[in-house]
Amino acid sequence: MRTERNVKTEEKVRERTLVTIAMDKEVFGVDVSKVQEITGIGEISIVPNSVHYMKGVMNLRGIVIPLIDIRLKFGLPERPYDKLTVVMISEIKGHMIGIIVDSVSDVINITENDIQDTPHFSTSINVDCIDGIAQIREKIVVILDVDRIFTDDELKNF
Repeated sequence: MRTERNVKTEEKVRERTLVTIAMDKEVFGVDVSKVQEITGIGEISIVPNSVHYMKGVMNLRGIVIPLIDIRLKFGLPERPYDKLTVVMISEIKGHMIGIIVDSVSDVINITENDIQDTPHFSTSINVDCIDGIAQIREKIVVILDVDRIFTDDELKNF
């Protein structure tokens, strides 16, 4: 006889693999399926009259990729790029976007059970793009949904 408890233990818990990125002392996770590649910052060509968080464009093997400084998009203070700064290439709603991040920390596996709902807190980051919060060891990982970082109107301007 199957009890409710047995059914729950038989259910497969979905796992997720996240690329973790650092900004200041915070750790953010992005689903690995949304990350096409990670590359260093090469030559950036400035685009006049673009939004303040768009640093320009880069040529990636013949493809022009807009570069977005995620710190500026999230309202964090600008900081100089260093040897740890990288560009995370993501496909967002059919657009290839280069997201400049302070550094890539790790690739981690979590289960859906590790994810808590987004709390209602005051932050400079639009909570609409937060998919949840997970605690991995001693660190809190804010899980970003890259498809919701930019509005459709913003994507049209890249």
